[in-house]
Amino acid sequence: MEAKQPSSSYLNAPVFYGSALIILALVLYSVGFQSQAQALFSDAQSWIIGNVSWLYILAVALILLMVVLLAFSRYGDIKLGPDHSEPDYSALTWFAMLFSAGMGIGLMFFGVAEPVMHFLSPPTGEGGTILAARDAMKITFFHWGLHAWSIYAIVAMILAYFAYRHGLPLTLRSALYPLIGERIYGPIGHAVDIFAIIGTVLGVATSLGLGVTQINTGLNHLYGLPISVPVQIGLIIATTLLATISVVTGLDKGVRRLSELNLSLAALLMLVVLILGPTVFILQTFVQNTGSYLSDIVNKTFNLYAYEPNDWIGGWTLFYWGWWLAWSPFVGLFIARISRGRTIREFVAGVLLVPTAFTLLWMTVFGDTAIHMILWENVSSLGEAIERDSSLALFAFLEHFPFSGFISLIAIIMVVVFFVTSADSGALVVDMLASGGQPGTPVWQRIFWASTMGGVAIALLLADGLTALQTATIASALPFTIALLCSMWGLLKALRLDATKQGLRYQALNTSPSAPRSAGGWQRRLRNLMLFPRRAHVVRFIAEVVRPACEAIAEEMRKQGYTAEISEGEDRRVRIEIRHEGEPDFIYEVRPRAYVMPSFVAASSEDDEREERKYFRAEVHLKEGGQDYDVMGWSRDDVIGDILDQYEKHMHFLHMVR
Repeated sequence: MEAKQPSSSYLNAPVFYGSALIILALVLYSVGFQSQAQALFSDAQSWIIGNVSWLYILAVALILLMVVLLAFSRYGDIKLGPDHSEPDYSALTWFAMLFSAGMGIGLMFFGVAEPVMHFLSPPTGEGGTILAARDAMKITFFHWGLHAWSIYAIVAMILAYFAYRHGLPLTLRSALYPLIGERIYGPIGHAVDIFAIIGTVLGVATSLGLGVTQINTGLNHLYGLPISVPVQIGLIIATTLLATISVVTGLDKGVRRLSELNLSLAALLMLVVLILGPTVFILQTFVQNTGSYLSDIVNKTFNLYAYEPNDWIGGWTLFYWGWWLAWSPFVGLFIARISRGRTIREFVAGVLLVPTAFTLLWMTVFGDTAIHMILWENVSSLGEAIERDSSLALFAFLEHFPFSGFISLIAIIMVVVFFVTSADSGALVVDMLASGGQPGTPVWQRIFWASTMGGVAIALLLADGLTALQTATIASALPFTIALLCSMWGLLKALRLDATKQGLRYQALNTSPSAPRSAGGWQRRLRNLMLFPRRAHVVRFIAEVVRPACEAIAEEMRKQGYTAEISEGEDRRVRIEIRHEGEPDFIYEVRPRAYVMPSFVAASSEDDEREERKYFRAEVHLKEGGQDYDVMGWSRDDVIGDILDQYEKHMHFLHMVR
């Protein structure tokens, strides 16, 4: 698979201006024709629920199945990046960032509200009973568990795989490369990225607009701050300002630190409720809820209530599936951005299992504690408050704990920070989409998109147009679902080719590269092993031996009618690239790579032992990444032989997949 290089300009004009104009038109329509817009989008959503709900259910089931199978298949060892790449972030930092962007704010809003609402008004049967309590937690687990995170995981996996392993832009268009090839750089690709930007901006904006009601309600509950539009506009401006500062400071500073702070606060708040609440009951129900969820997962996955029709599935399950699918371009692209260097198996374990476990524990701690209050402690006022206003659920729940004022203040801070992390990661994603996936974009672009999200939220709040665009966002999940299913098929095709090539590279009886065969024999090889050369020595070797070897191969290939190019990188690496029309190209590259000097060598050196000395290797890299062997000290003929060995394997791969 050969990726065409995108333009060097930071701004992808068709995507940037096209998405900005369409967003402006949608907002003006929702504001100026509020009733008409709401009716139109509601009719679209009702049609989807009535006619293609089966497609949503089936698509999400296929997504979960595929994610799990990929982790356990032979494809699980393939890296989301070159073979030699390593993760950019520690496991804890990685989890904090994907969790905060994924659904952290949803847990704050629904952690208490949803279990209680299912408990009091179940889809079938009588509410307020022990059976209703068990079913309420199973439903909550189902909505917030493996299915939701599998949607994010498959989108992120597709994007990270094609961007980091095949050099395509880190934008949504790259997911279609196996299906439409170079046309992703034309109008089709622009349309896909515009669609992703619109969904992200409107999704984050509507969440900001709807979410400030929870912050406003909490401040009113604690400090008597009036619930009003001016207050909510002020909260949106403050949140947007914090998000802008965060996104300007960059991913490694602002977004990363806020995510780590929020995860710490979330763990602290959950621990407080666990200790001060019915601890043994919570631990027992967590184990039981998990078992019930896993044992009933197949039945619930495919349950459309076809034999007992009701409006419940449209208001809950299909709403969630549509919302997760609509948000997946944003969250998936952000997760892809922070997941370079992880294997598919490691990626699935991190994105699917760890956040799901934390989410289910959170729902048990808050949801079952609230149900325990209502069912066994007779705190009926909590259920009544949640039925009146679900945005008050968390604060009405926390007022039954000691130090409720302080704990509620921590909760409000968490809600604000979760909104900030959603907004800043959203702005970062949109900026990447509008700039062709290039990093290091100008600051003004990030400020523009962060401000746009805040501005859209304020405009919709003033005109009461939030519900209309929220409905439109969920309805937009239908075309994206179809595109995602096609992209999954493309991913499977690409992984099959990748695994075939990887298998051919290592199926030989002796998988190590050929030892140098020129004069000197094994004694020369031993001397090379005992050398720990400096960078200058390796750079000179690459220039004097590797480059002439590559040039000799290139000259001969040109005589055979092939296109062969030699290039040199900033670190003095040398690459030969042999092009095959319509087929994956062959790339052979030798790079100088630094390593820490072994302790037994460093101890005998005359250098200051307090400083780590480094030596360099001339390592071979193919298109798939580093091959972990060193050619330093080889002769020109040895290097030519190694290039031909690798080229022979590449040609065998092409014959196998034709």
